Amino acid sequence: MVQMIHEILPVGMLQCNCSIFGDEATRHAIVIDPGDGDDLTAIQAILAKHSLTVQAIVITHAHIDHIGGAAKLKALTGAPVYMNENDQPLYDHLDTQAGWLGMAPPERTTIDTPARDGDTLQLGETEIQILHTPGHTQGSLCLFVPTEEVLIAGDTLFRDSIGRTDLPGGDGRQIIRSIHNQLLTLPEDTQVICGHGPSTTIGREKERNPFLR
Repeated sequence: MVQMIHEILPVGMLQCNCSIFGDEATRHAIVIDPGDGDDLTAIQAILAKHSLTVQAIVITHAHIDHIGGAAKLKALTGAPVYMNENDQPLYDHLDTQAGWLGMAPPERTTIDTPARDGDTLQLGETEIQILHTPGHTQGSLCLFVPTEEVLIAGDTLFRDSIGRTDLPGGDGRQIIRSIHNQLLTLPEDTQVICGHGPSTTIGREKERNPFLR
């Protein structure tokens, strides 16, 4: 089986983990969470290194540190932006979010395609499954790549922790329900790429995560 290209790079002020998946055969790519827009040159360098053409920009949730760079990356690549529509109100208030962090408001773009639970994205022969995991925000998503046993968890699940729920749209009970119903049912060897910080596995979090007891 042809191995997928998968590069992870921390981007922006809050060091959001951006994932770039590339298909070796077609050289098509999907960029997940391009950050706040400050590190697009680093993303472009990885795309150039592997000669990849971006087919989709997927946003796990509409916090500025994950979505702020979407408009710029779309302008550079022409790729459509995917996001769950329940996070549109958060995206509409990007200026407010920028104020929280003391940064200039980034450009906004239209969301081209609503990303919904059960939808799939195709990258070459690889299928990427979209899981709706509300709780951190109402539109939070995770992306599961079964053939790679990799989960892009956004800010839903972290190593030894879960996403914060004290920001607008957060719900503490809902995030626990999302994790139990959508994520802990995945194979225990699944590698979890968190929205920030180190990676983990589903098995490790089942066993050790104090929030999931």
